[in-house]
Amino acid sequence: MERCSWATTDLMKKYHDEEWGKPLHDDQALFELLILETMQAGLSWSTILAKRENYREALDGFDPEKIRHYDQKKIEELLSNSGIIRNKLKISSIIKNAAAFLKVKQEYSSFDQYIWSFVEGEPIVNHFNNFEQLPAKNELSTSLSKDMKKRGFSFVGPVTCYAFMEAAGLVNDHSDNCSFK
Repeated sequence: MERCSWATTDLMKKYHDEEWGKPLHDDQALFELLILETMQAGLSWSTILAKRENYREALDGFDPEKIRHYDQKKIEELLSNSGIIRNKLKISSIIKNAAAFLKVKQEYSSFDQYIWSFVEGEPIVNHFNNFEQLPAKNELSTSLSKDMKKRGFSFVGPVTCYAFMEAAGLVNDHSDNCSFK
């Protein structure tokens, strides 16, 4: 079985094989993935993935309704939690993004409807021979980033949006020789 070249550790292989690039349509799972991708900014995905369960516990199972009501006491609690990335700006963005996510859900009836509208409901399948050919961002991720920022999201630059699109299966960037293409 061949995998994309970036899937080298057991954790990354499991993530690659079971999640990455598979079309995701569940709002709760999309919100979790969006928050994790925003936490990744400046860090490695393996670092964030290793902390995923800690985030689930610390963030009430990634419940956006609960998160949008986090107060200063909860922020202080999160900032003292060694199991997650303790960056005040990123933690504030979690709360901001929960509120923006819920607004989008209300406007589009689901976040899924909103996010998949950027690819007209169908994954974009790219053809690359190796990981080094993958773009960090593209025109589509730049458009998504601009739209999300207008809607109140933060830490959603074009690179983060592209990584989110790959992870959620809006873009299939498995290498052409990957068994999971």
